[in-house]
Amino acid sequence: MNHSGTYQGWSCSKVGDHHDLSIEKLPSSVPTGGQVLVSVKAFSPGFPDMLMTQGAYQLRPKMPFTPCAEFSGVIISTGANVSRFSAGDHVIGTVRYGAAATQVIAEEENVFKLPQPFDFEKGAAFLIAYKTAYIGLVARASLRERETVLIHGAAGGVGLAAVKVAKVYGAKVIALATGKEKCSVLKKVGADYVLDYADGIFKDRVNEITAGRGADVIYDPIGGAVFEESLKCIASLGRVLVIGFASGKVGVVRANHALIKQYSVIGVRAGEFGRLHPKQGAMVMERLLSMAESGKLIPYVGSRYGFEGLIDAFDEIQKRQVVGRVVIIV
Repeated sequence: MNHSGTYQGWSCSKVGDHHDLSIEKLPSSVPTGGQVLVSVKAFSPGFPDMLMTQGAYQLRPKMPFTPCAEFSGVIISTGANVSRFSAGDHVIGTVRYGAAATQVIAEEENVFKLPQPFDFEKGAAFLIAYKTAYIGLVARASLRERETVLIHGAAGGVGLAAVKVAKVYGAKVIALATGKEKCSVLKKVGADYVLDYADGIFKDRVNEITAGRGADVIYDPIGGAVFEESLKCIASLGRVLVIGFASGKVGVVRANHALIKQYSVIGVRAGEFGRLHPKQGAMVMERLLSMAESGKLIPYVGSRYGFEGLIDAFDEIQKRQVVGRVVIIV
């Protein structure tokens, strides 16, 4: 690994189409106070990373930038005041962007020891999806044992993570996805009921499964029509988690309906949660990492590519073909 001089990274020099990304030689930097320099072994591109390259995400980095937020690897060197790591440590971590490269500089507070049961592939696929699932279901929706959770887009990265977190907390899971392959993976990872969007209206099936009560918690990364139909199968005092808008459409809620059914609509931004509440954010990480250490939470890697495969990976994400997470091996 090149400790100085240059390293290789994917570069986005104009927004609009991820097919315009290219691999460039970039000048190495030295970590400053509170930072670590990591030799990247794997990184995991996600839907928000793809949106960022298209200029369609809320965070718009200055051009040119290196995309992708989540990585695993080995510490090369540390800046001043870094107490938790030293060179040679195996780690996982996140940056806001910059992970699609052979090395990355990250803040120490966003880097963690690679959990014992994980290889680098699983390590790169853990933090963002599981943090989103945990903060949504546990920190924000206060999920209780034996409650029913309806999980949309359940075969995607944040969806599968939500299935696993909900099961660890003793909830009953109704998982929704499209197609036989995705549905069979959901059965394997322990969803109690698996419904296929291809079968049409899901609200009737959810109401039937819950004996007319509806789901206590609805986890929705899709938005649009899916969100609106979900409100027709929510239990009284239920919680709807707005995770994202993979459909490209924003659902509408009628305030009078929320009043009658007494449900809450809760926005979930996992990264922002830790920035706003550093103490609670640290507690979330502690809990997640201990569940990872004990083997209760293991990420599902559905596809793998070599370093040159980032554009193909984004294509797979765009076509909604990914099961779990896609990982790029450096």
